Amino acid sequence: MAGHRTDCIERRLRICFGMMGHFIGSHPWWFLITPLIVSAGLGSGFYLLKDRISNDIEEQFTPVDGPAKMERKYIEETFPGSDSMFSRLRLSSDGNYGTLIATSSRNILTVESLYDILDLDFKIRSMVVQFDNQSFKYVDICAKVIESCTSNDILEIIDYNANNIDAVNLTFPWYHSDFKSIPLYLSLGSVTLNTESSVVESAEAIQLHYYLDEGNKTKTDLWLESFINLVSNESSATLQVSYSTSVSMQWEFDKSPASVIYLFSITYAIAIIFSILTCWRLDNVRTKVWVASCGVFSTGLAVLSGFGALLLLGQPFVMTAASCPFLILGIGLDDMFILISCWQRTHVLDSVCDRLADTYREAAVSISITTLTDALALFLGYSSPFGSVRSFCLYVGVSVCFCYFYSITFLGACMALNGQREAENKHWFTCAKTPEDVPSRNSKVFSMCCVGGHYNRITGKEETEAMSYIFERVYGPFLTHKLTKACVLVMYAGYLAVSIYGCCILNEGLDIKNLAVDDSYIIDYYNHQRQYFSEFSCNVMVAVKQPFPYWGNDEHLHSSFESLSFVNNTLAWFTSYKNHANASNLNISSREAFYTHLPHFLELNPMFRQDINLTVDGDIQASRFFLQTLDQTTMKDMMIGLRKTAEECPVELLVFHPAFIYFDQYTVITENTVQTILIAVVVMLVASLILIPNPLCSICVAFAVCSVITGVTGFMSLWGINLDSISMINLVMSIGFSVDFSAHISYSFVSSTKSDANEKAMDALAHLGNPIVQGALSTILGVVVLSASGSYIFRTFFKIVFLVIVFGLLHGLVFIPVFLTVFTVRGKCC
Repeated sequence: MAGHRTDCIERRLRICFGMMGHFIGSHPWWFLITPLIVSAGLGSGFYLLKDRISNDIEEQFTPVDGPAKMERKYIEETFPGSDSMFSRLRLSSDGNYGTLIATSSRNILTVESLYDILDLDFKIRSMVVQFDNQSFKYVDICAKVIESCTSNDILEIIDYNANNIDAVNLTFPWYHSDFKSIPLYLSLGSVTLNTESSVVESAEAIQLHYYLDEGNKTKTDLWLESFINLVSNESSATLQVSYSTSVSMQWEFDKSPASVIYLFSITYAIAIIFSILTCWRLDNVRTKVWVASCGVFSTGLAVLSGFGALLLLGQPFVMTAASCPFLILGIGLDDMFILISCWQRTHVLDSVCDRLADTYREAAVSISITTLTDALALFLGYSSPFGSVRSFCLYVGVSVCFCYFYSITFLGACMALNGQREAENKHWFTCAKTPEDVPSRNSKVFSMCCVGGHYNRITGKEETEAMSYIFERVYGPFLTHKLTKACVLVMYAGYLAVSIYGCCILNEGLDIKNLAVDDSYIIDYYNHQRQYFSEFSCNVMVAVKQPFPYWGNDEHLHSSFESLSFVNNTLAWFTSYKNHANASNLNISSREAFYTHLPHFLELNPMFRQDINLTVDGDIQASRFFLQTLDQTTMKDMMIGLRKTAEECPVELLVFHPAFIYFDQYTVITENTVQTILIAVVVMLVASLILIPNPLCSICVAFAVCSVITGVTGFMSLWGINLDSISMINLVMSIGFSVDFSAHISYSFVSSTKSDANEKAMDALAHLGNPIVQGALSTILGVVVLSASGSYIFRTFFKIVFLVIVFGLLHGLVFIPVFLTVFTVRGKCC
């Protein structure tokens, strides 16, 4: 194994790519025009973009087969809602509503503050909205309870009269009137109680809800828009109002792409300028200005073709894929810099066909490895349970393939045409014949602008660039010094320790407010919700899925739930029924008596009809009750704890709350991410073993993947990024990116003709150090403008790409070269 080389595939690939380069060099115009025609045809798919957009938050950012979606289906089928008996508690979805939180720095339960709130409530209820040449108000579309609009409890308690507040003894969290108990914790926030009782002395916030009937979405959406416009101007010096609606998050999320559209032009302008500057040569013949410009243009063609093809095939387009052009730009420029670097190491006096053939033999396998690993990582990510991750991985994966195809064909053709100009010693701009030496009579300005075509007469190659010289003569010897190697090993140990620590404190879950842009009005609402109403959490419904003898002992239905630390109380129809029976001196301890008196109880309490599913014979085949939870644990632990308790109960139970649809991400995000990364590492190892003719170096590439991903995960945690579907997208992408630089260096290391390991490392750094740095900088510049985005999604994309590139560069130019020299003896693998 020590001297064994597995280069049979790699050697044949080099031969094939050499033949391809020779053919492209012989017929450059074919390969220049054909990609343009293909891109124009596939780009027609952009006409379908509007129809393909799929930004539904639940569909894209929750697990496709999440348990809560099946639970919701059961609830909706078993306990259908009633249009005439609306109940917020019994909704199987978020509902259709507008809501506001009024806050004050002092007690809001004063006559003055309540007067302002009542005035705002009146404006909302009286607001006139136009639809189809007709006007309507809240009363025309409100959710109703026995022909009356649902009311706000706190306003109903004071009978919509601010002066009555002094005559009412409010109790918290429940207010008990003569007829019913009212959950005041839903209406009052940051409550101060009397030290000797549960009487409310003051509160800092009041929340009002305006629920709408879900029959006509167009009308309700118009009313909600008017609600937002009205409430947005109602804050004053004494009363601050934050607001939201049931569709606000979706509307605000739909605005996110607009926050980065203007950044595309900035990004491509930066990329063009950077590419031209890094490829500029003082030599007016050897400069690669046109190749650099064509390299940027090639990435645009890749995005046009990749997106267009998928849109033509009917693939949904999710907003997360909008970051793809920034990513493809970096990948394409990385390939371009590698190709240019290899071109410059060919013999100037060879024919263009031979130079391009040599370039492809040297570079094409290297960029094939990175493209293969990038694409495989992304296509593996398509197995994710999140629609947003699938869309991103598919769009980016296909675009990466087109980027590779156009780099080989279109960019190769551009290099061949540019090579023809160089072979004829023509000026890069005027294409006029250019003298190689400066006539004595001409000025220095003439020598700068009108002279070119120099090359190294000894090697027959283009002059070495300053950066390549630094890597060869300064950085390479420095890095391979024994003391430097020792320092690098210590530095790596520190890097790994910090990364592992970050992984250990990584938080899970997507904060729903992060889907909105930073200046969205709903940010204030969510902040106030958390600040003033965080004591109580979800009101979870528990469904009894089988017939049960409710007339007997029903304690074990809910006692196990009530023993949980985060469960506050239980609201159950059978408990209320028994309280009613006790108050009425009824004996319902037998089955016959229980069913005999049940209809009368339901007539008195019609809302409970929605909690019972009766057979044709009048038997209860399923029912439900409710648990009020406290905000004393994480959402993940709360949901898992309730589900586990339900599973352990001898009766078949089901727990559900609409928010569980989103909480399900906590149960799959870590497992799915780890699984995808592990599979990807194995795939990367296999691909590397096939394409890199050295087992140890292939293992180094796989090791680099694990190491970079560990670093990115750990440091993103320290940077305040949670593990959610957004960061998962970027981690999947990172799997491929983490291979790039290490694969380039490893491949160059084993391809080097040098015999000594240190010399191999220096040779690899001399050849690829500069293009790797250029590729890293181009990728960072391609996404750096996203740091100024007003969207959490795009800022997260920037942060993770930045970490991937920095750590990938660190591995490619520091860790991997040192590890290769440490674990390689003279001329052979250990």
